[in-house]
Amino acid sequence: MDFEAFFQSEIDGLRQEGRYRVFADLERRAGGFPKATRHIDGKTQEVTVWCSNDYLGMGQNPDVLAAMHQALDLCGAGAGGTRNISGTNHNHVLLEQELADWHQKQAALLFSSGYVSNWAALSTLASRIPGCVVLSDEGNHASMIEGIRHSGAQRLIFRHNDAAHLDELLASLPRETPKLVAFESVYSMDGDIAPIGAICDVADKHGAMTYLDEVHAVGLYGPRGAGVAEREGLMDRLTVIEGTLGKAIGVFGGYVAGSTAMCDFIRSFASGFIFTTALPPAVAAGALASIRHLKQSQTERAMHRQRVMEVRARLEAKGIPVMRNDSHIIPVMVGDPVKCKLISDWLLERYGVYIQPINYPTVKRGTERLRITPSPLHSDADIDHLVHALSELWSQCALNRVAAAA
Repeated sequence: MDFEAFFQSEIDGLRQEGRYRVFADLERRAGGFPKATRHIDGKTQEVTVWCSNDYLGMGQNPDVLAAMHQALDLCGAGAGGTRNISGTNHNHVLLEQELADWHQKQAALLFSSGYVSNWAALSTLASRIPGCVVLSDEGNHASMIEGIRHSGAQRLIFRHNDAAHLDELLASLPRETPKLVAFESVYSMDGDIAPIGAICDVADKHGAMTYLDEVHAVGLYGPRGAGVAEREGLMDRLTVIEGTLGKAIGVFGGYVAGSTAMCDFIRSFASGFIFTTALPPAVAAGALASIRHLKQSQTERAMHRQRVMEVRARLEAKGIPVMRNDSHIIPVMVGDPVKCKLISDWLLERYGVYIQPINYPTVKRGTERLRITPSPLHSDADIDHLVHALSELWSQCALNRVAAAA
């Protein structure tokens, strides 16, 4: 087999479909978020980032940076090993205690990323609980899907956010069968929010565990920013809450929170935890400072909500088709992979606006979109520029507009 020819033909196919992904070479500016410097062909360009998952700009927060500098000076660069082999730093211990308190759980466990925490926790729980059946929302993230697949456990897929369908599937299983219901709070591409209470009601009815991915919600919702489950007073009803440190918290890493025994079980059996180097102490210290700040401060969340509402209203007023949801994510629907990529390229090249196109397989074919994520640090001028640029390109690409919302 000509392996190189095969690789190239597959890549060429992506290009022809308009699905080939190009990484923007960006240099974030400390203290200057959402501005960044783009490097291209030996030159630089100032751009405004409109698609970052650093939702609150905490990656630039002075308290976070100071904590990381201090930990770097005290502890050095890396953890030095896995958690079992010299890699457990005091910052890890403090952060896990803070995470447990945040989610009102007995314990928490850190991982190297949100992807790994989902993959490792779900695969370990589903594979080691004898006869476990996993019921997974059809909209779940790839990390959850891969973890469930890797477990080898039987899995049933329930229709997205459909508690009644979940009830039907659970009712089809013997009462004594161990069951785990896995779902998300905020779904990152459509921005819709799960009916957590209804899903917990169904799970309780059938004696099932619940596993909630809050990665796109932690920091943003609830009186202390612990997520949608906190906002709705439901954290105590969830067996496992999983989150990330790499989005609204502003650094890097993942975690699960739950009972002491459950976290110890995952710690003791999850290969994705046991055999990987621990987070650098400076990263853990930065996350700790970020969470402590967000538990006390409402400023970032209030401004964030205001910016999201304004961007959404301004785009709708121009007839730009925005998918309705109750979250902070603004999907602008293009519906064509080539035009979606073209608009993204033109926004960057002509207007200095960076919004990555979202195409298949991340979303279904025909639902290609631009995913906009306003932050508290986007200015009025930034919003004006974004709306003007998108409106001009919408006309140039001859895309349909929709009636402004009443």
